Amino acid sequence: MINTNALKQWPTLNVATEVSAETDSLTDYSLAQKSAQGDVNAFEQLYKRHQRRVYSLCLRMTQNIPEAEDLAQEVFVQLFRKIGSFRGDSAFTTWLHRMTVNQVLMHFRKRSVKLEHTTEEGETPDPIVRGTEDPRAMPVLDRIALDRAMAKLPPGYRKVFVLHDVEGHEHEEIAKILGVAVGTSKSQLHKARMKLRELLRKQTHNSRN
Repeated sequence: MINTNALKQWPTLNVATEVSAETDSLTDYSLAQKSAQGDVNAFEQLYKRHQRRVYSLCLRMTQNIPEAEDLAQEVFVQLFRKIGSFRGDSAFTTWLHRMTVNQVLMHFRKRSVKLEHTTEEGETPDPIVRGTEDPRAMPVLDRIALDRAMAKLPPGYRKVFVLHDVEGHEHEEIAKILGVAVGTSKSQLHKARMKLRELLRKQTHNSRN
């Protein structure tokens, strides 16, 4: 097996040079199986394929570049340690996404960042503004504005909004991930959207003046 201590330096490796054509053509499942057997090249290929996605998710959830970089590195350390438990029951990207979310939430818990408690209102929250029902499909400039507004949300609201409107999780799943009631997830999403609508309107107003 590969020495896990060496993986602490993983992001400093030049993953673009030593990956063979053979591993480049393999599926994520095959690479995971090879990685579990100690194939360094296979794990390098997984890192190469998914490091941007992992870092982006960490950054969206933390809104902090240094924290996102550290967390993304730790995700791949954990991935290396747990790669043998991937059985292919779901897509590798889904499995890695869950691992990343859990790593970020663990980070929040260690920092004693608590979700704000809200009421059970907001059963059917409205979109932020018309045309933004799916933030992933928004034009680039609108998405930049949305990201700036998201950075101003309370941590609890931001996490629910990212998990639901950006990452596509259902409220039942969010409730399990965050350890809250389904009604709380819906309420926080509703309040997040209301706050974002207000922030986006202010940004639009300021840009016109």
